Amino acid sequence: MEETKKTQSPMAWVLGQTGDHGGQYVLSVVLAVIGVAFSLAPYFVVIGIVQGLMSGVKDFSFYLSRCLIMAAFWLGRVLFHALSTATSHKATFAVLGEIRKRCMEKLTRMPLGTVLEQSSGALKNTLIERIDSIETTLAHIVPEFTANLLIPIFILIYIFTIDWRMGLASLATVPLGLFCYVFMMAGSAKFYQRTVTATKALNDTAVEYIGGIQVIKVFGKTKSSYERFVHDAYEAAHSFIDWMRASILPFTFAMVIMPATMVSVLPIGGLLVRNGTLSAQDFVTVIILSVGVITPIITMMSYSDDFRTMGTIFGEVRAILDAPEMNRPAEGGAPAKNDLELRDVHFGYQEKEVLHGVSMTIPEGSFVAFVGPSGSGKSTIARLIASLWDVSDGSIRMGGQDIRQIPQEAYADRIAFVSQDNYLFNMTVRENIRIGRPSATDAEVEEAARQSGCHEFIMGLEKGYDTMVGSSGGHLSGGERQRISIARAMLKAAPVVILDEATAYTDPENEAVIQRSVSKLTEGKTLIVIAHRLSTVMDADRIYVIRDGRIDDQGTHEELLQHHGLYEAMWNAHMEVKDNG
Repeated sequence: MEETKKTQSPMAWVLGQTGDHGGQYVLSVVLAVIGVAFSLAPYFVVIGIVQGLMSGVKDFSFYLSRCLIMAAFWLGRVLFHALSTATSHKATFAVLGEIRKRCMEKLTRMPLGTVLEQSSGALKNTLIERIDSIETTLAHIVPEFTANLLIPIFILIYIFTIDWRMGLASLATVPLGLFCYVFMMAGSAKFYQRTVTATKALNDTAVEYIGGIQVIKVFGKTKSSYERFVHDAYEAAHSFIDWMRASILPFTFAMVIMPATMVSVLPIGGLLVRNGTLSAQDFVTVIILSVGVITPIITMMSYSDDFRTMGTIFGEVRAILDAPEMNRPAEGGAPAKNDLELRDVHFGYQEKEVLHGVSMTIPEGSFVAFVGPSGSGKSTIARLIASLWDVSDGSIRMGGQDIRQIPQEAYADRIAFVSQDNYLFNMTVRENIRIGRPSATDAEVEEAARQSGCHEFIMGLEKGYDTMVGSSGGHLSGGERQRISIARAMLKAAPVVILDEATAYTDPENEAVIQRSVSKLTEGKTLIVIAHRLSTVMDADRIYVIRDGRIDDQGTHEELLQHHGLYEAMWNAHMEVKDNG
């Protein structure tokens, strides 16, 4: 099955995404074929008119009626083309919406590290621009290319029934036109990949420039940062310019030569008529029909850019949809107990292992803390417990059950996770807190805010709880965002609470308020804290000292001080900073 996915052509893949809308695409193709047939039907009427002239027909009504018939055919062409386009677009926008939803849902099932490996600019480019690019294939290429391919084939077959020599003459320009077309396509993969890389770099630079504008201004890096943006913009523009410059000549020759059927039809047909082996009426018929297939051929060739880019465009979307995801069952419930156990856990980012055989037991209702130097693996352990990643080896168990055997949603209901950089959505303060429990009333939201120590500053905002927090919570300070995140986690009322340096942005006074509220709200719950201020975890039931991805020591605060190890050194340093402060 996996091998089939890898070898599946881009067109086969995108057609496989149509799902329940396949019938609409079939209808769209049928309507498009009828529309193209209507556009070619006037040429057959013209053949009748010319043959009437050659036969000496002088009845004006004969010619008027046929002109009206041609007008009706053209109106039919416009009508059926509009119906085909409307049908294909209605189905396509529904399919694009479903693909985008599947991609967003897929991100939630992928390990966090896999998502974070990709820049926000690149992900945005894939989820917005790349998926939008599928519209041309589904809404235009599927019906229009198919119709404009089928009709010329039928016309050519008809010409062959008139005279096989004229049929070959009609195809005489095709080999040279195809050669130019293939020559144009030869380096397209390399050129298009360059445009993709350059566009991603420009997106990333733009996002970084806007997001870091404060740092740029403060440190006087405006010129160098802007120069980088200009360089990436120049490279993005010239990746397209160079591509067009390299392909313009072969594309022009292909567009000119392929439809130039008259170059061979006129001289060969003229010779056959002169030799008496082809009637004048058949010659005229072939001329008119050869002219008629020019427009469909040009229409087909106009999609050459879309065919060249199809593999890369769909490849980026497929990279998300086919990416490995965290293996969790779809059904089932969480265990009755909430005790946690890590058994010989190993974990690595890409090829580098950062946790080396970590084992620990966290009893239900206990207060456990992780401390250690920066980069030692504390936050990684917390994220593994929160099921944001899967362990590389070993296991994490809740109530004796491997968490990989528990449905993701059921396990998520048991965990409230607060990190030092929690994200706030551009909604009101009230709605950001209510994310913790969507069914919560306004009174419950405000009570959670009071108990988390942020009610007073919220009431001091312009519109209180109805104040919009801005993009990423940009209208609030770091400490205010953190306290709202804690209120959100508290409102969730999960039996396991993980605080990953959750008070990093708060001052000592507010930190004390938060610590008191956390202690009150987590009574009877399992509390896991990753702390940078050791004084906040002195009362922990067990403190794990993490160093270089291993458990260096463990015990209560007093026990660890008696061990005279890393914890004692960290405590002394902490007290020295506190005294100097």
